[in-house]
Amino acid sequence: FPPLLGLSLEQNLKPTLQWLVTLGMSKTQVAKAILTFPPLLGLSLQRNLKPKVLALYERGFAETQIASCIARFPQLLGYSSRRLSDRMRVLDDHGRLTEKSLCGAMRLTDANFAARPFSDESNGVRAT
Repeated sequence: FPPLLGLSLEQNLKPTLQWLVTLGMSKTQVAKAILTFPPLLGLSLQRNLKPKVLALYERGFAETQIASCIARFPQLLGYSSRRLSDRMRVLDDHGRLTEKSLCGAMRLTDANFAARPFSDESNGVRAT
């Protein structure tokens, strides 16, 4: 991933790695997350990562659940905030918002997510 070569060790890489550890991820989980989704290191802490984790907290996820979800599916943090909040809303509205269901829902294409029986699109509302 050539864009990662331009990142500053002190200004980008170290702060992101330290932040992931402060979320409760082990160093092994952080390493696996980076290997699975290298662009994670290039995402802005202030504009991308922290707001998304805050949104998870606001939906009732515990720190351990957030760390586990990121460890299992680090791409979660690469999706748009709108997609994350829309999918959390739909799952929560149907009483299905869990760490496992969110990670699964984020993996789905819009069409596949909309085809789920709990999706709002079946009621005319697009869930992105």
